[in-house]
Amino acid sequence: MAKIHVVQGDITRLQVDAIVNAANSSLLGGGGVDGAIHRAAGPELLEACRKIGGCPTGEARITPGFRLPARYVIHAVGPVWRGGKHGEAELLASCYRHSLQLAADHGLKQIAFPAISTGAYGYPFEEASRIAIRTVKEWLQTHDKIEEVYFVLFSNHHYQTFLQLFQEEEASGS
Repeated sequence: MAKIHVVQGDITRLQVDAIVNAANSSLLGGGGVDGAIHRAAGPELLEACRKIGGCPTGEARITPGFRLPARYVIHAVGPVWRGGKHGEAELLASCYRHSLQLAADHGLKQIAFPAISTGAYGYPFEEASRIAIRTVKEWLQTHDKIEEVYFVLFSNHHYQTFLQLFQEEEASGS
């Protein structure tokens, strides 16, 4: 099974096969990690995203990484938090599954995720983190193409919280 890493840092600096962008449905850039990835990749990324023409919530699309150290960017559109009773959990899990499948379909061995939907989209961080951890671990149990998964948290607070949740999940044997 793939090795899972929890790291603190800037996802735009990771030298991996693919980084995941917490994108909006237009794929045309935004704030937070989305804006940072677009700035670091250069204007070619915006042009590539324009050609795709958008992406529904819960799905993902792939582009080259252009000026990033990562070879590819997988643009995953997470749900906006609306209280948790509008299918948000399934849509968030679907983002992670679609991203992993795109990476596997393109023969990629490493993928790095930010905390999708936890910024401007308002998804409660701990709940979103648990969904991310469980979904990725479940997917990896039945797929063997991905060798390394990184969860990349920008702030120390989110890193510490995510790491604790990850360790709890590991200890529970899930």
